Amino acid sequence: MKTFARWVLAGAMVFAGLSHLFWARKEFQAQVPDLVTEVLPIDKDGVVVASGAVEMMLGAALVALPRERRRVGALLAAFFVAIFPGNIAQALGEREGFGLDSGRARWGRLLFQPVLVAWALWSTSPSRR
Repeated sequence: MKTFARWVLAGAMVFAGLSHLFWARKEFQAQVPDLVTEVLPIDKDGVVVASGAVEMMLGAALVALPRERRRVGALLAAFFVAIFPGNIAQALGEREGFGLDSGRARWGRLLFQPVLVAWALWSTSPSRR
C-alpha cells in the first residue's frame, strides 16, 4: 500500500510541476505571497517556475531513488510546509485560482496541506513486518 501511495504522490508531484511550467502558471502566481517578491530578487513567475521544477524533481526522486526514500519524503514534507504560506496568502488576499472563488473554498483547501505532509512521510517510512 505504501508503494502505491508513494507512486501516486510521485505522479501527482510531476503533474503539478508540469502544470507550473505550462498550463497553470497564472493560477499558481495567485498563490505567491507578495512578501516573497518584495524580499527576494525574483518575480512571481520565477517563483512558480522554480517551485514547479522542485516539485518535478521531488516527484521523480520518490520513484527513482528508492534507497533515499525516507530523505526524499522528509524533503517533500518540508516543501509542503514551505509552500503553505502561499496558500494562506491566497486565502487572506481572496485571490481566485484553481476554482477557489470563495473564502470557504480557499480556507477549506488549507486543511488538505497537513494531509499532504502526512502522505509524504507515511508513504516513505519503512514498512513494518
